[in-house]
Amino acid sequence: MLSLFVTLQSFVSSVKGRLSREESGATAVEYGLLVGLIAVAIVGTLILLGPQLQDLFETVLNGVKTANVNAPAA
Repeated sequence: MLSLFVTLQSFVSSVKGRLSREESGATAVEYGLLVGLIAVAIVGTLILLGPQLQDLFETVLNGVKTANVNAPAA
């Protein structure tokens, strides 16, 4: 009887260990899906705002070039 109890306890322990490992794998998959969704959102935003961002950076670049040309010589 004791041997049956020990076997059953061992089985339950191993099943519990396998289930906890499967949860960590599921968590990794969930994090992967979140990262993918965030990446899609970033790419979509850049596609939508791309021309406006390009104009902004060109304006800043032209301002830096103008400031550099007009700077007094050291």
